[in-house]
Amino acid sequence: MYVYNDFDAAFVRNRVAQFRGQVERRINGSLTEDEFKPLRLMNGLYLQLHAYMLRVAVPYGTLNTAQMRQLAFIADKWDKGYGHFTTRQNIQYNWPALRDVPDMLDALADVGMHAIQTSGNTIRNVTADHFAGAAADEIEDPRPIAELLRQWSTDHPEFQFLPRKFKIAVTGAAADRAVTRAHDIGLVTVRNDAGDLGYKVIVGGGLGRTPMVGKVLRDFVAKPDLLAYCEAIVSVYNLLGRRDNKFKARIKITVHENGLEKIQELVEERFAAIRPDFTGHDQTLLAEIESAFTPPAFATKSTDGYEAARLANPAFRSWTDTNLAPHKAPGYAIVSISIKKHGATPGDATSGQMRAMADIAEKYGHGELRISHEQNVILPHVHKSDLPAVYAALRDADLATANIGLASDIIACPGMDYCALATARSIPIAQQIATRFDDLKIEHDIGPLKIKISGCINACGHHHVGHIGILGLDRAGVENYQITLGGDGTETTTIGERAGPGFSADDIIPAIERLVLGYLNLRRDADETFLQAYRRLGAAPFKDILYPREEKANAA
Repeated sequence: MYVYNDFDAAFVRNRVAQFRGQVERRINGSLTEDEFKPLRLMNGLYLQLHAYMLRVAVPYGTLNTAQMRQLAFIADKWDKGYGHFTTRQNIQYNWPALRDVPDMLDALADVGMHAIQTSGNTIRNVTADHFAGAAADEIEDPRPIAELLRQWSTDHPEFQFLPRKFKIAVTGAAADRAVTRAHDIGLVTVRNDAGDLGYKVIVGGGLGRTPMVGKVLRDFVAKPDLLAYCEAIVSVYNLLGRRDNKFKARIKITVHENGLEKIQELVEERFAAIRPDFTGHDQTLLAEIESAFTPPAFATKSTDGYEAARLANPAFRSWTDTNLAPHKAPGYAIVSISIKKHGATPGDATSGQMRAMADIAEKYGHGELRISHEQNVILPHVHKSDLPAVYAALRDADLATANIGLASDIIACPGMDYCALATARSIPIAQQIATRFDDLKIEHDIGPLKIKISGCINACGHHHVGHIGILGLDRAGVENYQITLGGDGTETTTIGERAGPGFSADDIIPAIERLVLGYLNLRRDADETFLQAYRRLGAAPFKDILYPREEKANAA
């Protein structure tokens, strides 16, 4: 993986020193909160309901073991012993004292990490497929391009004050595990008819109060032209995007109001103008970056012990059925570690669990970890012969829940427990749903099911692209939960359809249970997933389950 060079390290240290002075001026009263706000946001520091929150960048979701251990150290020294992994592959600390934040940033810099551009109206942390560099279906590892984009966008003089925040995602496979079509720019690795490597470029995706699926701006941009083409897109948006209304300032609105053809025309014009300025230095840099992402030396060993363990241990077999994905190297598997034990807070990991995952990655996983946008942790390279030992170590750390992709593997934002923008609680609802399905012991019978919950219309929980999405709102001072159905965040991205009236906090869990049990009666066979059944049957039978006739009559 990429390691900071001297320039990177000096840049981050200088930024920390600059922010340390700004924090001192805020504490002594030289800066008001209004004056301090844009300065703290440039360094990933938010003021939430109860305390400051520091959002740390995990570029394209990749960590080494030293970095994971340092995140644990920071959690213990300056927070409450845990961190929260987010849908942008970042980690958030919810309880830092303002005076300690510069020390936290210095500690991050010690291991090549920072919080720069994790907030503000700039290009945010570039995300990628969490199976990058390991997936069996991958065309190319997308992380070198993501790193090139990170370096290009960091402190870019033209793009520090965009009309609104800007998010980029990259995937190296046709199967979209990075939700590229819900991003301002989504990049999908492809090959053209001649076999040349390049990218399908998608623009104008996004969730929030106006959810939109991104549109294909160009079917193919050659790899050497990608950086110039991305700069052209952001330059056009920077000039054309609205600044009079923050709710209409994202590029999705710019594309919608101007039309895709107009955006294409302006981007191509800008691309032609700036392309000569990209004289090949970016490709030289990319070659250097790519050399840092060489695959580990994969071992050639027997997998007989793995197969025997599956036969002998039903709990281990269940875990392998849900938490493993195919690897490109023979004899290897990708391990998804669920940090969503039934009843736990989705995305939260204790410092002890972080250290345990670092130890396991160091011993069995070539020293690499990934953070997924689904708020889990990935060991990308594990030989199958080591999986029984990995499972035992995860079980000892309370991390061996076999629920990846199932009903309790819920994406949830922090909601009103932490966030100043939230209008309803997310965490307790997610916990109750997970606990209820665990009590019923039917998760594995239900099969793949993406439940996602947001505590406000900003949609940090990606509820719009959940097979079942839940949106928490305030209705006259009372929490009310709307349900959306049929959403999808993969290569067939779809915005979920609102089912009908919302449910109270007391009624939302029974409604979700009723919906899922009803699906089991509707599906064609045990292999038909919830999303497949919904697409086959349409919304009507699912709405009938959610809103029985007597309830409809009472509502009328």
